[in-house]
Amino acid sequence: MSQGSPRTRASEPGRLWGFVRDNGLGLFFTVAFLLTLVGQAIAGQADFNDQLAADRLRPVGFVEYVTSSDFAVDVAENWQSEYLQFSLYIGATVWLLQRGSPESKEPGKSGPESDEDQLVGDHAREGSPKWAAASGWRRTVYSNSLLLVMGTIFVLSWLVQSITGVAAYNEQRLRRLQAPVGWAEYLGAADFWNRTLQNWQSELLAVASMAVLSIYLRQRGSPESKPVGSAHSATGVEG
Repeated sequence: MSQGSPRTRASEPGRLWGFVRDNGLGLFFTVAFLLTLVGQAIAGQADFNDQLAADRLRPVGFVEYVTSSDFAVDVAENWQSEYLQFSLYIGATVWLLQRGSPESKEPGKSGPESDEDQLVGDHAREGSPKWAAASGWRRTVYSNSLLLVMGTIFVLSWLVQSITGVAAYNEQRLRRLQAPVGWAEYLGAADFWNRTLQNWQSELLAVASMAVLSIYLRQRGSPESKPVGSAHSATGVEG
């Protein structure tokens, strides 16, 4: 059986490095996400077992904890707030402007823009996605696909939060010998909205801070910042 030429074997590390280099941003945040998720699970299990010990109940193992409603609701409530942030940001930046911010379009360009500006229909180029050149519902769906997917993930993760949240909430009530509540009743409970709003406010503050601080502050080499020498009033300019 052929083992491959030395040239072929030597090129494999180069291809791997090329893949890592071209996808470094996605790989970095994916690995960071997985590490923090594992860290959350470890810390969450310890905290959960402390609560069980205080109630004189047996501790749970790691697998039992990560498959529990308590862990699921903690994860889901963070996911839904993140995707709410992106959904609102994607939708709001179509119409709303922030003069001087690289996160905003230039003044006078609010709205969905023309087909020529967006390279759709007859203005699509050779490398444009096929649905950008299509007509009817396909172009409409693809033109709004980012917001549709982000919004769908937000709704689904919020639904998961509510379902796992009511299960975790009822477990706490049963430990206190209180009657469980139904899903619809939980949606109006303070526990649900406390979990929800404490994440929403932090995400919205972060977006507002990014949009405004990037008017006056710079990070050389980052596409999220204007070039260091750009005027504060320059809008929609990225470094």
